[in-house]
Amino acid sequence: MTSPAAGQPRSGQGELRLRIISALVLAAVVLLATAWGGWPFRIIWTLVAGLVAYEWLSIAATRDHAVAAAIGVVLTGLLLGFAPVSQPALAGVAALAALGGAVLTPRMRGRLPLELCGIAYALAFALVAPALRSQPEIGLSLVIWSFAVVWFTDIAAYFTGRRLGGPKLMPSVSPGKTWSGAIGGALVGTLCGYAVWAFTPAAQQIVGAGLVIAGSLAGSIFSQMGDLFESALKRRFGAKDSSRLIPGHGGFLDRLDGYWAVLVFAGFVLFLSHL
Repeated sequence: MTSPAAGQPRSGQGELRLRIISALVLAAVVLLATAWGGWPFRIIWTLVAGLVAYEWLSIAATRDHAVAAAIGVVLTGLLLGFAPVSQPALAGVAALAALGGAVLTPRMRGRLPLELCGIAYALAFALVAPALRSQPEIGLSLVIWSFAVVWFTDIAAYFTGRRLGGPKLMPSVSPGKTWSGAIGGALVGTLCGYAVWAFTPAAQQIVGAGLVIAGSLAGSIFSQMGDLFESALKRRFGAKDSSRLIPGHGGFLDRLDGYWAVLVFAGFVLFLSHL
């Protein structure tokens, strides 16, 4: 008979293996769509927006309207995305609506207001990410920059926090996060954002190194704030994960909370740069 102590490592290893496989599959799909651009990229992020809306309503409002909200977000994302309108303007409006929804969420108590906040939150994925990718010459680099800042911030924060420990960042919201992890994540995320710019000659003709470093640092900080916001949302409604749609990872809302915040930041910057 296998003892519990002997069985636990195998269970943990199995969970880790599942997480790695899921992450690799998702990363491969997203990176392939990013390289392709155009309608495949837009459709994937519009579907993601629908799934995020479904998860938000499932944990913060009611499952009764979650499917309808998801369908509505997908249709809205496609109609607006393929409409003959300015992509930077669309990104700016979507970013403003998403930020407004997030700011208002802690103050909302009724079901309908919470649902509207979730829909505004989700539409950022459908409208801002494709707007970034559609930019001539640097669209691919913009999206890769956003991935690099978020992914490496998350990875560095995890390992730095585990290695150094220290004071908790916001224990009432996310007990595992530390100031050392936040600082380590910000430094590495900034460095990786700068590295994307350094390997992109077209981007170097448009923006200087100082602005890239400042923007990457801001993106890394916003990424961590987005993570904390989603943790607070789940804690408020007593949810451990937003869903079980991604094996070993929970839901799309769990995996994209930091990326959402970077999209909101990038959407504002894209809009302002085209005024």
